[in-house]
Amino acid sequence: MQRRYWVIGGDYSDCAFGQLEPGTEKISGPFLCEVKARTEWQRLTFRDNSGATTRYTIAAEPDSIWQ
Repeated sequence: MQRRYWVIGGDYSDCAFGQLEPGTEKISGPFLCEVKARTEWQRLTFRDNSGATTRYTIAAEPDSIWQ
């Protein structure tokens, strides 16, 4: 089975990135290719309205989940 990738994140309450602001959470995916997940991450991270407290990351499901 292929590994699946997700882009997750949103707007945080401060620059310590400890807690997401309610209602700003965003999950994109699944992506079957890491390159496509990275493209979505770049789109979300570097868009014009992205602020200092906005952060996204790529998460991959462990291989064992599908075996």
